[in-house]
Amino acid sequence: MELHALFKFPILQGPMAGGASRAELVAAVSNAGGLGCMAGSLMSPAALRDEVGRIRSMTDQPFLMNFFVLQTPAPTPEEVDTAVELLRPVWESLGWSNLPVPTQWCQDFDAQFDTLIELRPAAASFTFGILTPSQVERLHDAGIYVMGTVTTVDEALAWENVGADAVIASGIESGGHRGTFLGPQEDATLGGKALWPQVAQAVEIPVIAAGGIMTGVDITEALALGAQAVQMGSAFIVTDESGIHPAYKQRLIDARDTPTRLTRAFSGRYARGLENTFMRKMESVEKQVPAYPVQNALTTGIRAAAAERGDTELMSLWAGAEIRRARPMPVAKLMQMLVAEMRTT
Repeated sequence: MELHALFKFPILQGPMAGGASRAELVAAVSNAGGLGCMAGSLMSPAALRDEVGRIRSMTDQPFLMNFFVLQTPAPTPEEVDTAVELLRPVWESLGWSNLPVPTQWCQDFDAQFDTLIELRPAAASFTFGILTPSQVERLHDAGIYVMGTVTTVDEALAWENVGADAVIASGIESGGHRGTFLGPQEDATLGGKALWPQVAQAVEIPVIAAGGIMTGVDITEALALGAQAVQMGSAFIVTDESGIHPAYKQRLIDARDTPTRLTRAFSGRYARGLENTFMRKMESVEKQVPAYPVQNALTTGIRAAAAERGDTELMSLWAGAEIRRARPMPVAKLMQMLVAEMRTT
């Protein structure tokens, strides 16, 4: 399958785990000629089946499913206690006497992978790690187009070597979690406009550009730099169909000069979002918190409590560096604008 067979317009909706990429958003993007993306990383096999059923009830167009490549961790009780203590300033600010420890650190990736094969979407993308050649072969046998998320040229070459059909080259501007899996996350600092042409020159498979792309003009520029398509997250997170908390959405719409920055504090993996009180309270210790998914699981209850209160100061407000240029509107209208802007450049 060719990449361009997956969409009418070279626009992929970015995977945004945690509620943004609900079925309504995925289907709306695909129905408008892009490639909608369901963020499956936090879902159980049963939930994956239910959500794919919802998507397929709303569109007959291709869509993409995204997953985190993870091994289930086994932290010691002492490591958990230390992590809970580091979070004390945050959970005490909620009036809690202790921080509940989750019974599960993450979903089982092998079970998710088997469910992905069963569900057979048109395409699947992966981040935080890399598949084995045999896993890629299983996906191909199921007719699934395979994309790997990369933040460096070496990572792009690694995905090409295991048989991926395309790579998503994610610049430092990208919102949410960084996909780095080779070397320290702190070393993967290239912006999109530097990364995309380097990756396009290094690999023979298609490159999908991600990071700071908000308009049709941006899309045209990315294509001129060697990409065959773009992935856009922040542009879609403020659309009517996005499933994020209304207070979170309003913070993004009103972002203007509010800075975004990378932090490990929420999840144990560097991710970009709007700066808020949670980030500032944890800034001095964020390098000490346990790696994803342990920290992510430990903070899930805090963020859920903040969401119930509508308190965006303790929520993870994931957003790209160009969020101030996001345009809140229905997906169909945004897609029409993006395509029109591409045609006028």
